[in-house]
Amino acid sequence: MKTAWRADPLVWGNGHRILEVFLEPTCPYSVKAFGKLDDLLSQAGEDRLTIKLRLQSQPWHMYSGVIVRCILAASTLDDGKTAAKSVMAAVAAHREEFEFDHHCSGANLDATPNDIISRIERYAGLRLSAAFAIPDLDREVKWHCKYARQNGIHVSPTFMIDGLVQADMSSGESVADWLARLLKP
Repeated sequence: MKTAWRADPLVWGNGHRILEVFLEPTCPYSVKAFGKLDDLLSQAGEDRLTIKLRLQSQPWHMYSGVIVRCILAASTLDDGKTAAKSVMAAVAAHREEFEFDHHCSGANLDATPNDIISRIERYAGLRLSAAFAIPDLDREVKWHCKYARQNGIHVSPTFMIDGLVQADMSSGESVADWLARLLKP
């Protein structure tokens, strides 16, 4: 018997200006950008800005695929996008525990995907194993990947405003800099 499930879109706000942010959950620059998004939405106003998170799995971050699937699995839970955001925040807060040293060495060489899922469950306070095992959850993973490729996005973080890639926008900018760019007349 096939189980019905739905991944909650990772969208906050409902403004006419749309910021899409392509993030890899363990990338330090993505973590930096992710940490500014709540403040950005608060300052811009939910009625003026829509933020859409897009997941940009990258193979040099060795557990990227597992972590992205955990985020999307969380989005299928009752709390949907809030649960997904909790997973992203948990990974961001403990980034070193989900990454390899120099992308190729360190303690995570002995970690299994189940170890990674367990860590995320512990830090996020969520039960993800059943949702992670949804057989066709990969359609969500593939959607994020395909969408990024269709827009010529290969690295994280990458920002798009109203469908246009902003090659000069970075995680190193302040929220004020982002606001000036997003809300200019």
